[in-house]
Amino acid sequence: MTMHRRSKELGTVVRSINEDGGALCVDLFQRSDGTFGYEEYRHDVETGEGWFPIGFYYETKFETLDAALEAAHASVKWLHR
Repeated sequence: MTMHRRSKELGTVVRSINEDGGALCVDLFQRSDGTFGYEEYRHDVETGEGWFPIGFYYETKFETLDAALEAAHASVKWLHR
């Protein structure tokens, strides 16, 4: 299995939110063009081989960090807990 490159390669991670169990994470990042985005990841706890995108939200662009965070809360169910 290949280890996925986390959001740092999409831009600068400005906030990372981990699910209580530690197997899920949302990274909010800022791209070099000044826009923001986010991605949801799953940690492969069975093999320990890395983090893998499961939301595929990373291409959506937002003008502000708050807008990206609001969209993440709307689309990532475990963030509501």
